[in-house]
Amino acid sequence: MAGLFHALKRGVKAAAASPDTKRYRAGGIAISCPHCQNDTFEKGAAQLNTAVATFLNLDWLNKSATILACLKCGRIQWFAGDVDRAP
Repeated sequence: MAGLFHALKRGVKAAAASPDTKRYRAGGIAISCPHCQNDTFEKGAAQLNTAVATFLNLDWLNKSATILACLKCGRIQWFAGDVDRAP
């Protein structure tokens, strides 16, 4: 498990080094990190698995969530819907 967190931390640092800053909005409001107040993130997706769908091997039917990893501190925020790229 520690290896996963180490790999995630390395990925966030590598993304922070890229010149393409990524700012997002949800519901028309700019997103910032509640921990460090940074406003640049790496966007990803995560599947919201349910036990029944997994048992029936139908995980693809589950909804997915948008995740944003802060490029400064690594905090991950989850959003039920998609987020928009801020101008």
